[in-house]
Amino acid sequence: MTAALNPIRDETLAELRELLGPGGYLDAAADIEPFLTDHRKLYRGATPLVALPDSTARVAGVVRLCAAAGIGIVPHGGNTSYCGGATPRESGTEIVLSLRRMKRIRQIDALNYSLTVEAGCVLGEVQRAAESADRLFPMSLGSEGSCTIGGNLSTNAGGTAVLRYGMMRDLVLGLEVVLPDGRVLDQLRPLRKDNTGYDLKQLFIGAEGTLGVITAACLKLFPRPRGYSTALIALASPQAAVDLLAGLRGSLGDSVTTFELIPRSALDIVCRHIDGATDPFDKPYLWYVLAEVSLPQQDSDLAERLQAQLAAGMGQGTVLDAVLAASLAQREAFWRLRENIPEAQTREGASLKHDISVPTQDLPAFIDEGAGILEKAIPGGRLVAYGHLGDGNLHFNLGCPPGMDPAAFLQRAADARRAVHELVAAYRGSFSAEHGIGRHKVAELERYEDPVALALMREVKDLLDPTGIMNPGKVLDPG
Repeated sequence: MTAALNPIRDETLAELRELLGPGGYLDAAADIEPFLTDHRKLYRGATPLVALPDSTARVAGVVRLCAAAGIGIVPHGGNTSYCGGATPRESGTEIVLSLRRMKRIRQIDALNYSLTVEAGCVLGEVQRAAESADRLFPMSLGSEGSCTIGGNLSTNAGGTAVLRYGMMRDLVLGLEVVLPDGRVLDQLRPLRKDNTGYDLKQLFIGAEGTLGVITAACLKLFPRPRGYSTALIALASPQAAVDLLAGLRGSLGDSVTTFELIPRSALDIVCRHIDGATDPFDKPYLWYVLAEVSLPQQDSDLAERLQAQLAAGMGQGTVLDAVLAASLAQREAFWRLRENIPEAQTREGASLKHDISVPTQDLPAFIDEGAGILEKAIPGGRLVAYGHLGDGNLHFNLGCPPGMDPAAFLQRAADARRAVHELVAAYRGSFSAEHGIGRHKVAELERYEDPVALALMREVKDLLDPTGIMNPGKVLDPG
């Protein structure tokens, strides 16, 4: 696997412009600028050209030209990566390949519960396309108004409904992929049962564009829920949350769609920085859970069954208080409290972000140990541990201590990250549960992944992309 790419010659740029046609590329500095910096502004790269192909054939043509010239290709979706996965490097030896013009809904098959879309479709648009056929595409993220299906697939996105529906990997029936030599792999069959050899599509889900360019996907749809019950629940501890989850799943089964842990620290900053956000309780509690149950049909007893479980939790001391949404507006208000935590943290100031997962039953102990470790690393830091407790994934973030210089705080990020990731490893968890590796976590993958697994990853990369042109420097250390 080589990272020694060739300089981009003017002749190659001319060939790319001719292939892409009018409106098919950007090469003015002002137009290229938005593609040079990642979502968190961790990296700033350089490129002479952003390709905007409008078809799979044109994507294949771009890849063939770049392969022949030995220049790198950085696939680009909605630019919502937290790890710099869609940003070119500083060398300027890579072009950016944006899929934003490839946003057609190719087919909706309501009877087969499937939807075939191009990779540039925004997640929110795919959700609405499913709704138009009275179906549900359940992937739900805070960035769903801008992230794209290609990016969701390339990072194996998670979100707030993984507990019930699984991650992006679980929501795919087939893919269309342009390989690093320009060949097109057509695996778009909308089949749920297909044992004809290796399941090749899984190679490209979560590969972050390092093995090829996903151009289209056939996605699973589900019955559209019509009955909801949503509650914000006050709890004494994360252990109480784990116990409550077990009780809810035992009594309500797969109707439990969402179970999101929210600490008091998160609720405070949301209420402080987000207009219209208010605490629905009369007094503060240490921990909260946003829980939602849903069914395909209207069910007048759904809220009553959830309320009965919460009442049982109160009797057992697991639940301290709870508010059930009595209207759509109240449900949306509860969700705004959860979805605005990242934005509130940004407004609050500097923070260190960790995207971890451990087995759900271990989360309470992990939170306790992790809080102690971070207090030793950065005394006075404000822990904001929130997220998808139902599937074992927390965003284990630390805010800058009051009065501390933000630059000095960020200089200690490496020590804090190492302490958190060492603890994750001790619990046999993951240091990147749903955000991927990108450029930001390449060294962490080298440090924590099983050596045999790493060797296999490199062998796959060398086989499919022997010259290393696909998203260079992302996921695997180029050596």
